[in-house]
Amino acid sequence: MKSASIFFTIKRFWLAIILTSGIAFTVTACNPANFKTAAAQVPQVVTAVLSEPSTFNYALNESAYSVFGFLYDSLINENPITTKLEPALAEAWEVSEDGQRIVITLRERIKWSDGQPMTADDIVFTYNEIYLNPKIPTSLKDALKVGDKGTLPKVKKIDARRVEFSIQEPFAPFLRYVGGIPIMPAHALQEAVRTTGSDGNPKFISMWGTGTDPKQIVGNGPYVMESYVSSQRVIFRRNPYYWRKDAQGNPQPYIERIVLQIIESTENQLISFRSGQLDDLEVAPEGFSLLKREEKRAKFEIYNGGPDTSTTFIAFNLSKAKNSQGKPFVDPIKSRWFNKKEFRQAIAYALDRETMKTNAFRGLGELQNSFVYVKSPYFLPPEKGLKVYNYEPEKAKKLLLQAGFKYNDQNQLLDADGNRVRFTLLTNSERKVRGDMASQIRRDLAKIGIQVDLQILSFNSYLEKLKVTQNWDCYLGGFLGGGIEPHGASNIWRIAGASHAFNLGPQPGDPPMTGWEVSDWEKQIDSLYIKGAQVLDENKRKEIYYEYQRIASEQLPFIHLVERLNLQAVRDRFQGIQYTALGGPFWNLYELKVTD
Repeated sequence: MKSASIFFTIKRFWLAIILTSGIAFTVTACNPANFKTAAAQVPQVVTAVLSEPSTFNYALNESAYSVFGFLYDSLINENPITTKLEPALAEAWEVSEDGQRIVITLRERIKWSDGQPMTADDIVFTYNEIYLNPKIPTSLKDALKVGDKGTLPKVKKIDARRVEFSIQEPFAPFLRYVGGIPIMPAHALQEAVRTTGSDGNPKFISMWGTGTDPKQIVGNGPYVMESYVSSQRVIFRRNPYYWRKDAQGNPQPYIERIVLQIIESTENQLISFRSGQLDDLEVAPEGFSLLKREEKRAKFEIYNGGPDTSTTFIAFNLSKAKNSQGKPFVDPIKSRWFNKKEFRQAIAYALDRETMKTNAFRGLGELQNSFVYVKSPYFLPPEKGLKVYNYEPEKAKKLLLQAGFKYNDQNQLLDADGNRVRFTLLTNSERKVRGDMASQIRRDLAKIGIQVDLQILSFNSYLEKLKVTQNWDCYLGGFLGGGIEPHGASNIWRIAGASHAFNLGPQPGDPPMTGWEVSDWEKQIDSLYIKGAQVLDENKRKEIYYEYQRIASEQLPFIHLVERLNLQAVRDRFQGIQYTALGGPFWNLYELKVTD
């Protein structure tokens, strides 16, 4: 589930995700080359994304493939080169000595993209009436919960430009979160938030879907939406009211237009880039050697940011719950397998990740063993206790036998009751490498007697199955944009988190479920995530997140695979690229210039 949603950290990461997610898309009836000719005199970027947006409502988004990095700026931004916090919509901030009170001051004369003034009222509205509203199902709430009781910040207006955020106990990532989450326009949305529909929910929940006229969407970022054609493209124009200006007083960004092509396969996106129809490309493993030969002649550069910040894994559905009709989300026979730690560990030992790296990734990746980004100071090295699962199929078989499984005379794995061990692996279709990985997983597990059936869906259908119907066995997926702060994954690891996908509990607005159980180790990790956010001493925080990784690597709710190298091809005509894996090529889009 490439759900960028899951790491609600700093707005810049949204922009990086949107622009670097571009891989390959189905070539549409309207040729993208038209945008490179008819509008050639307009400075623009033509980029691509693997799936169409699922919503134009930021608070409700759970997809990596979104429009929000162009539409919203943050109060405070994180510089992906230095990882330092820098002023954005806020010109200054003050933090109390105990870290429990933050006063943020907006810049003067900030405006929304429709020309209306942005004030402290918008900030208070966004938090108190949207993000902290129990009737609105937004994943952002998970990242803002503090302490054992999950208390939420209090937000109040001081004056037209100043807002106070306060919490009852220490919260280490407090400034990064309240500064990094986009603010939404009160004048455009307040009525919908305060008005209830016939279903008893705020009308806001159905506000700004993808059927909305894009020109009605109000933001405060560098661009506004001009048009959207489903399954084809989104076009953005420079926001005339954007706050940034250069040293000479000229309005930024300099690039007038962004064309976001929806091309739903990495292979087709590669074709579009090679034919000159795209300005940048997330270089998939299968396309690297071909592109590298063309680099100088075709006037582009392939940037290498090292290991990507995302995660790639398989996860089993550990839920023992039943839906509103009383039907288990997971077949109880399979559920018994999946909930055995030894079963999950055996699967990990049975996967030949080195071969996966060589074949599926063409060597352009690194074996991954933790959810925490390998360059983060909170990453637990194996020598300090991170459990690593190298390819040992015989050890996998031994674990299975010890756990009560057995083999028949055809070397098929059976459980203690004689049931054939067989399950379905779900993944999405847009990335060729995912299909290659899924095929190898099926082959590897066949060697230890397990039959794996593949189900490959379009991204939005895949996401719906994971998050809405929840009737899946095992999925191959990942999360984008983790960065260096572990708390960014709180809505994955906290028990009540909206992205606690391997054992998803009741969510606001969803039909009721019964029989949901939480394991002791989940409770341990939940507790560690609470402590990790409460402690301000960095060395103590490291030890807390180290311990969480020790538990996670033992229990294996996520079986880590291979993470790609962060490779991006960008046309030479852009001036000012400062590439990093954390930010991608366009994190500083506002100051980039086009030379031709």
